[in-house]
Amino acid sequence: NHRRAAYNNGAGEYEGLTIVPMGIDPEYCPEYLLKAAREEADRALQMGEQYGYRNAQVTVLAPTGTIGLVMDCDTTGIEPDFALVKFKKLAGGGYFKIINQSVPPALQRLGYDEAQVRDIIQYCVGSGSLANAPHINHESLKAKGFSDEVLQRLDQATRSAFDLSFIFNKFTLGEDLLRNQLGFGEEIDSFDFNLLEALGFTREQITEANDFVCGTMTIEGAPHLQSEHYAVFDCANRCGKYGKRYLSWEAHIRMMAAAQPFLSGAISKTINLPAHATVEDVKAAYWLSWQLMNKAVALYRDGSKLSQPLNIQIDEDDSEESTEEATETTTAAVINAGPEATASQHKAVEQVVYRYLAKRRRLPDRRAGYTQKASVGGHKVYLRTGEYEDGHLGEIFLDMHKEGAAFRSLMNSFAIAISLGLQYGVPLEEFVDAFVFTRFEPNGMVQGNPHIKMSTSIIDYVFRELAITYLGRNDLAQVQPEDLRADAISKGEEAESQPRRPLSRSASLGGSLSAIEEELRGVSTDSEDNSAEHPSTERLSWMPDMPAGGGNLETSPTTITLNRQLQSAEVARMQGYEGDPCPECGQLTLVRNGSCLKCQSCGATTGCS
Repeated sequence: NHRRAAYNNGAGEYEGLTIVPMGIDPEYCPEYLLKAAREEADRALQMGEQYGYRNAQVTVLAPTGTIGLVMDCDTTGIEPDFALVKFKKLAGGGYFKIINQSVPPALQRLGYDEAQVRDIIQYCVGSGSLANAPHINHESLKAKGFSDEVLQRLDQATRSAFDLSFIFNKFTLGEDLLRNQLGFGEEIDSFDFNLLEALGFTREQITEANDFVCGTMTIEGAPHLQSEHYAVFDCANRCGKYGKRYLSWEAHIRMMAAAQPFLSGAISKTINLPAHATVEDVKAAYWLSWQLMNKAVALYRDGSKLSQPLNIQIDEDDSEESTEEATETTTAAVINAGPEATASQHKAVEQVVYRYLAKRRRLPDRRAGYTQKASVGGHKVYLRTGEYEDGHLGEIFLDMHKEGAAFRSLMNSFAIAISLGLQYGVPLEEFVDAFVFTRFEPNGMVQGNPHIKMSTSIIDYVFRELAITYLGRNDLAQVQPEDLRADAISKGEEAESQPRRPLSRSASLGGSLSAIEEELRGVSTDSEDNSAEHPSTERLSWMPDMPAGGGNLETSPTTITLNRQLQSAEVARMQGYEGDPCPECGQLTLVRNGSCLKCQSCGATTGCS
């Protein structure tokens, strides 16, 4: 069938396939490439018939992200360009703004002369200098108090600037110039401070100068360029602020289908979907990929993650109207917005969330919370919490009054940092995932906490406690809440009246772990006791001090009562596991894997790959 695809055979000639691949069309494939593909398919078929196949994969397309950068390629793997203008890191430090290196030869091949190509490229990447720029130029800035030395420094910074606002600030110009020569005060320390607007330039003037100096980042609307040539320069996303064109998800999939016959394996490629893509678009993309017989497909909707490695433009400042509209929506509306909310409500909620997280949400002066006293590895720890009116966690305090001054101060500072993060909108789940299972001294047995009996560090204990209390993460507790209920099912009087059965000989020092496990379950492993029926009991006898020469565990017993969960955890620890249940499958087969845990049953991890 691979050979039939290389020869572009009809759909009825494939064997055992109801969905057939897209063949290599000779009309669009160069002769040398078509010849090589067919020779490769002929040899693969001939050698397979001669020697047979078990599992063969000759060629695939890898992502080649790092390799592509080292090789100075414009794009990685089979991906289209993310944007025409990018920032290239220089060997001596700093960055240089450059257009895709394929654009100039492409323009020349389309028939544009050297001067036209230069104008088009400058439209995309900008002039890189304030000289001759509209409104904001050397002359206008000198009139406002800028010296030649400062202008030279600004010109050097504009060569790699993404936006003029990135260079007109105190870090580039220096506080001395802004305070002593231009007369500004404390407002220069604010992140909302816009120096160009403060100097008297309007937003329209700033935008016009920015397009001239830093470029539009798109080829659409460039001088001399004909509109029918726009499609040649389409990218995975809209380019810059003014770009409207981009490759559709269908173009990605059909391009992969055209390349698939050349490959025996799959293609590693991301199909970029715009931010407004719907669930129906995702379904249609997978359906089309199946129909065209692509062997792998991966989708990414722009902006679906809080952060992403590549962006095509900076966010514009919110207009006053949208800011006022978003401010009128209360925090309660954000919390209570459910799935039934309309599209307009979702948009308003999203605006409020982003503007809300940009500002600290302070706790009321009188707030609720609790204090938990515990001992971790013999060191007393006091955990105090502060809550908002809605019950969400807003701050924590940690006190270890008997520790040294340096350690106590570090713990206090750590608690302050966590509290600030919570008040600025960092989810408690993120802190829990980051700090649970951290390991350092002091650690070990935990006393004073009803749910946690063992921790790998004080930080591990703190975030286990917070996760159990505020997130309901009972999977992080060694003692489940139902075990602490007074009405929990316990052993009857009849079971209590049964005589205590000591551990058998197989559970002595030479006994196997499986024998110990069976003892913990209440089943005898002695051959002479196999015929007797012993009732299952949750009481076992244990010898705390072993004789020097070994001995039987049946003498001087000390009774220890264990519930089923603790029995299972003890068996797991005897077998080399951590004793905690896997959050995915529930098995007690977690082993230490660096700073995290890995389940040997299902392969899940607690945060590390």
